[in-house]
Amino acid sequence: MTQSALTSQAGLHVAVIMDGNGRWATARGLPRTAGHVRGAEAVRRTVEAAPDLGIRTLSLYAFSSDNWRRPTGEVRVLLRLFARHLRSETPTLAARGVRLRVIGRRDRLPGPLVAAIERAERRTAGGRALELRIAIDYSARDAIIRAASRLAPGETERTAFARRLGEACGADGAPDVDLVVRTGGEQRLSDFLLWECAYAELYFTPRAWPDFDREDLAAAVADFRGRTRRFGDIAAATDAYSAGRA
Repeated sequence: MTQSALTSQAGLHVAVIMDGNGRWATARGLPRTAGHVRGAEAVRRTVEAAPDLGIRTLSLYAFSSDNWRRPTGEVRVLLRLFARHLRSETPTLAARGVRLRVIGRRDRLPGPLVAAIERAERRTAGGRALELRIAIDYSARDAIIRAASRLAPGETERTAFARRLGEACGADGAPDVDLVVRTGGEQRLSDFLLWECAYAELYFTPRAWPDFDREDLAAAVADFRGRTRRFGDIAAATDAYSAGRA
């Protein structure tokens, strides 16, 4: 079975680099933190829209390990926002059948945020409509290094490494990424899911994350469906969508 066929059965895995919050706020004469507050509304819209678009795994890049370099005050506000929104949104996620999993390091996060993450993961563990993965204090390169250090002698297969990578991230079992969406006009991966994105399609939009809505996500998925994915092969018909997948 081809990787595209596997994708068509399991649903899409879409990864989103949520960029442009600070610039959105600055352009409106607002503090950068105002952009993060509005960005949380875009997260809600995206999560609500994802299942209807055939997305079964949604990975959101919320806070990279390099983001610790930002001004202390901005980081403090951002982490408090994460905790507050996790507490407020968890009942809705559970009701919608969304399973929340947070990937990345937790040893450097504030205690209240870690507690909110653990409560949300427990409360939503039974969700089957969508797996929502939020990357906080995440670095793909660091995760790869940790995964490599966990390999046992003789573990040389890709599947074994992928399993160790999932353990290193704190959320194993996710399929490879099908589509990467980056908002805000920049065109780079920024150390996000590098292993999992080996054959991902890339979609860049100038729209800042606070303005991103259901129609924008639908446009990204529609663009993806129009592409042919060969995974290194030269055959012309490996794309499941070209066979009429909705």
